[in-house]
Amino acid sequence: MKKIVLTTLAIASFSFSFAQNTLSVNGATGAQSVFDGINSTTGKTFKYDEIAGDSPYIGKEFSNAKIAINYEQVPIRYNSYTDEIEFKKDGNIQVLPKTTDLSRIEVLSPKQVIVLLDTSDDLNGYFFELVNGKNTLYKKIKTKFTDVVPAANSYASEKPANFRTLPTVYYIKTQNGFIKKPKNQKDIINQFPDQKDSLTSFFKSNKIKFDKDEDLIKLVTFLNQN
Repeated sequence: MKKIVLTTLAIASFSFSFAQNTLSVNGATGAQSVFDGINSTTGKTFKYDEIAGDSPYIGKEFSNAKIAINYEQVPIRYNSYTDEIEFKKDGNIQVLPKTTDLSRIEVLSPKQVIVLLDTSDDLNGYFFELVNGKNTLYKKIKTKFTDVVPAANSYASEKPANFRTLPTVYYIKTQNGFIKKPKNQKDIINQFPDQKDSLTSFFKSNKIKFDKDEDLIKLVTFLNQN
């Protein structure tokens, strides 16, 4: 399927306080077609469905979402290989621009929040928000593409191209910045020295695994209550 890259935002209609902005393609410049696949270094071209392994989509089907205040709801999905939010409009698949006014996407069902973050590192881009508050928990889902490896000789087999979902990365945003990829209790206590005693007690009572959604949700919820 082809994707149409969104080149501009246009106001479709305005009716007093009930106005809604709509997403569209700039009619003056036309739509830029983007192939929904990957060009291999071997000269082959693979569509996503032809690539082995995991899907780059966090849910291949589109889900209705609120992309910003006063914008129409649109069906979206997240591409964890390209780090793009794709949305469906007028039968086409388009790409949501990475702009400040469209930096918080609320998926209605299943309920999820995707946020565009400036983390000043290689994971800069979209994160899933797990806890919101004075301390906010985010997770990054990223998919890696490995190109096809041709057979070394007539006795060997070609290794097919594949997608692989990388281990989930968690960030905690505090009033002092990000705690990136927390690995243990020490990483947390060092960032909250005034809560050292309560955190020590919390960790004694709760066996927190730093690679589990539910455990980190419990931790950050505790931080927000203190």
